[in-house]
This record gives sequence, C-alpha cells and structure tokens, in this order.
Amino acid sequence: MIQGTILHSVSYSGSWGQHHLSLEEFIDKAAELGYHGVMVAAKRPHLSPLDWDSSGRSRLRQRLEKHGLKHLCIAGYTNFTADLEHGDIPMREIQIQHVVELARLAQDLGGSLVRIFTGYENPAAAPESQYRIVADAIREASEKVAAFGVTLGVQNHHDVAVGTDTLQDLIADVGHPHCRAMFDAWAPALHGEDIVAAAKRMAPISVQTTIANYQLRPRYRYIPTLVNYEKLTPSLRAVPMDEGFIDYDGFLGALNENGFQGAAAYEMCSPLQGGGSLENLDRYAKRFLEYMKKHGVQPAHGN
Repeated sequence: MIQGTILHSVSYSGSWGQHHLSLEEFIDKAAELGYHGVMVAAKRPHLSPLDWDSSGRSRLRQRLEKHGLKHLCIAGYTNFTADLEHGDIPMREIQIQHVVELARLAQDLGGSLVRIFTGYENPAAAPESQYRIVADAIREASEKVAAFGVTLGVQNHHDVAVGTDTLQDLIADVGHPHCRAMFDAWAPALHGEDIVAAAKRMAPISVQTTIANYQLRPRYRYIPTLVNYEKLTPSLRAVPMDEGFIDYDGFLGALNENGFQGAAAYEMCSPLQGGGSLENLDRYAKRFLEYMKKHGVQPAHGN
C-alpha cells in the first residue's frame, strides 16, 4: 500500500524559472502543506554533498524531525554511461563513490533511500555493453551502500532500462537486496505501454513512485515544397493531477493491489500550466494531496 506522500524539492528549485525556495524553506513548505516527507535533490541549489558538512546535516535532520517528516529520499543524479569515449577516466568509479556519499548523506539525515538513474545511451559503445556497465555499477554501489542501511531505488528515467521489461530484468540482474525499482508511470505512458499491467508487475519490487501529470501539445513543421505540415513529436505541458493524460487511478490502484510498499512523491519538474509563481506551485502541490485521498492517503497533521 502507498505509505505516504512526499514532495520533491526540485519543484521549488527555480530550475525552470519557477519560484525558488532554499532547502530549509522547502522543508518548512512541505510540512506546512501536509506532506509526510520530502525527496531532496542532491545537487545545487539544494543538497549538494559539497555544501553540507556534519553540523549542517545535523541542523537539517533536526528540522525534518521537528516537522515530523518521516519519509526521506535523497534524489541522486547519475549517468553510468557518461564519457565512454575516454576509457582512461574512471567515470564509473567516480559515480559509484558519489552514490556512496549520497548514502552517507541519507544516513546522516535519518533516511534510508537514495534515488539513482541508469544511463543515457552513448554512441561510443553497443547497447548491450552499456546495459552491462550499468548493471555492474549499480550492483557494486548496492553492495557499498548496504553498510549505511540504505537502499538504492532505480528510477525509469534514462535511456538504459527505461522500458518496463528491461527495468525488471535490470533489478533481477543486479540481484542485490539493497537495489529496488522506483517505478513511475510517466515513461511507460509516453511509450504507449499498458501502465496498469506494468504497475502490477513492478509493484512488488518497487520502493517509491514519483508522480506528475501532463497534457500533450502537438507540434508540426511546415514543408513548403508540399504546402503541408510534417507531424513532430509532441511536447508536454505539466498540469494538475486530474487534468493530464496519464491514468493514475489505474496505475496507483494496481500498485496498491499488488504488494507495493512505499511513498508516492510529487514533482513539478517542467514548466507548469499557469506559470511558476509560488502560488501556482502551492496550488499544484495541494491538488496532489487532495487527489491522493481517494487512494487512501490522508494529508499529514490533519491538513
């Protein structure tokens, strides 16, 4: 069952021109709105390990505990297929060490979950070779973060293993109890998959799902010689939960009914319909909490 709601700090990071909150302000905001926890972007302007020493981490932990934010996920940004063009650079080792630092950060803040990505396809190696690089790197990272009591959640975001079948294969091939899926509806919905069937399969091996909803915006290119238009890949526009094309009723229902045990995170990680003002960000975040009530999740603190 879905065990709570968490808000992703990237939503208030200013990354897409939206209103920016500091990390401390964001934590206060998540608690004020009624979330059970937070997913914190482990990069600037929020929680880069370069910027938070032991005393800073202690203050953050106290802030989280003061607000009763029990669910914490550290959102890592990895790409294990980066820079395959230069084999002399130990890029995989560098990224595995970064994941270890994120696990240490999670432990310091009282958490036990770190989100990671796989890798973008790189023309410097064959797809199967890249899959093996990713699987081996995640297996080694899983072995090392276990010492911190941390689990890695692999989000279906980057090219490698973004398809549901392959992500399921990847978790099995990594084969470590501290590596689970962090399965989202966004990618399979865009791929044209049956997201309800996918959720049924992935629910037992998933530790969190991250949620946003969108409307498709058609795109065209004019071809003068044909006096006509070429149809292009549509763009996406983020909208409130109940206004998008992704069937979250079916998706979340399938997770709940098939053994999912984890939180549902809400993110605003693209331009929003209505703009990036603080008021609009808060409106979307509140709409998500209202939506989750019908899936048995009430806001925290009776909000």
